[in-house]
Amino acid sequence: MLTRTLTENAELAALEPWRANEFANHVDAARAHLAPWLPWALTVVDTETAAMFLQRYADEQARGNGRILGIWLGGKLVGGTLFRVWDSRTGVCEIGVWLAPEAVGRGLVTTAVGVMLDWAFGVRGMSRVEWRTVPDNARSIATAERLGFTREGVLRQSFPHRGVRQDVEVFSLLASEWKPS
Repeated sequence: MLTRTLTENAELAALEPWRANEFANHVDAARAHLAPWLPWALTVVDTETAAMFLQRYADEQARGNGRILGIWLGGKLVGGTLFRVWDSRTGVCEIGVWLAPEAVGRGLVTTAVGVMLDWAFGVRGMSRVEWRTVPDNARSIATAERLGFTREGVLRQSFPHRGVRQDVEVFSLLASEWKPS
């Protein structure tokens, strides 16, 4: 199992289906904070739906198509990062992140994404990593920019969420632009 220390009190580790109950409790506690941005924050509502969500990523990982990792702070699951889309053929993937409100502002997501980028570019040989977010998610945009992602544009009304078609800002980082940590 992959485990990486992020700070003295935080670590990044595989978020596997056997942790479904912990994940369901985390989503439940952070739902109001996550739901404006993440559709799965509305569909992961119990241990069964959490297990199904995590199993989908476990299956993708088994096929060599990305992964999901959790961020634990003081032993408590507070967020994570995942490769939502992974296309080895084209060398393009999309990274996603989330964080509970009590863990915001500690640099955990920035550090965790750095680990994921090192792996995607350095180990898996990806050429391009995309970061997608709605224009209102200022924290997500700031993190992408802090990591060196370049804003490419807006996909207008491309993402239906909570009954509204959302615009999506697309950022990218190329392998040649990434400086490994």
